[in-house]
Amino acid sequence: MSNESKRAEGAAEELGGKIKKGIGQLIGNEQMEAEGAAKELKGEAKQEAAKAAERVKGAIEEATGAIKNRVGHLIDNEQMQAEGRARELKGEARQKANE
Repeated sequence: MSNESKRAEGAAEELGGKIKKGIGQLIGNEQMEAEGAAKELKGEAKQEAAKAAERVKGAIEEATGAIKNRVGHLIDNEQMQAEGRARELKGEARQKANE
């Protein structure tokens, strides 16, 4: 399962929990309210875990791009430098998108 689908699953679970919690509050059912709150928190946790995994992927991508960029610079290979820099920027963007 991709991190994107895990994130969507977490968002759906969070929403379901909010709804259940709200209904529990509305009808005065404390157990239903508590179950909804727990489901909401579980959904939030799933989303955060998926974001963290994407940040790790971005950091790895950034680091490998930086290495390729530096090697390209050392051996005077402009194409390698450009590819490395592009990968580095892609990794940075992935990390920022998942903050």
